[in-house]
Amino acid sequence: MREPPPHIIESLKRFLDEDVRSGDLTTKAMGELAAPAVATIFSRSNTILAGIEEVVALAEIAGVKHEVLAFEGNWIEPGTAVMRLNGTARSLLAIERVCLNIIQRMSGIASKTYNLVQIAKKVNASVIVAATRKTTPGFRYFEKRAVQIGGGDPHRYALDDMVLIKNNHIALVGTVGQAVRMAKESVSYTKKVSCEVRSLAEALEAVSAGADIILLDNLGPKDIEEIHAALVDSGTRDRVLLEASGGIDEQTIKEYASSGVDVISCGALTHSYDSSNFNMSISLR
Repeated sequence: MREPPPHIIESLKRFLDEDVRSGDLTTKAMGELAAPAVATIFSRSNTILAGIEEVVALAEIAGVKHEVLAFEGNWIEPGTAVMRLNGTARSLLAIERVCLNIIQRMSGIASKTYNLVQIAKKVNASVIVAATRKTTPGFRYFEKRAVQIGGGDPHRYALDDMVLIKNNHIALVGTVGQAVRMAKESVSYTKKVSCEVRSLAEALEAVSAGADIILLDNLGPKDIEEIHAALVDSGTRDRVLLEASGGIDEQTIKEYASSGVDVISCGALTHSYDSSNFNMSISLR
């Protein structure tokens, strides 16, 4: 099992500091609870498991021994024990809520991603289901990793990953074609240029200007099918990836997957998921 990168270790330390602050008043009131104890984290949901790496890191930060009992990416049933922790009762209580907050959110995202991927691939085996930057500030790494555990693509992590020309950029520059040409002239060939379009005319303009990806934002499946057909007829379909985005969920993703796109980006993966349910049971040894 890999260790999270150093900046994520620092984030986990901050999460603990935010929760503990100057100390746990309840634990102090119980006489510090310095005796050895064991804690087991159980699932209360039928869920894809995610967040184990982070809980392991939290345990190591707190000086708590750990034993992994279930593996990320697997479906687990209610009642499944996923990790056992050994340390003082005080140390286990100090990390309990942060561990559960992370594992329940990451598992919820992984499960939602898995379900959407399965729906989409039933009609288009090669389609990619991707996340967006609609993430919780400070929690993006964890949300993007959960998407990957669920079988999705993380998409760009931050603004410096690729060029993604949106409507506001186009409005400021003037036209789709001008925006794409400026981007192609300004960035390295190693960076893809994606351009959002809202019509067939804009799609053709973006392709002509050299866009690598056409982002079909807030267009219905029928509109996308027409654009796909037009690109095929013009002989330019193979020059670009087609990405659909905008309000796509479990009810609509099947139609988008069969509309001719290569990628479906779905903000709901990280902003409209249901957290999975986990608990931690602690007892003295």
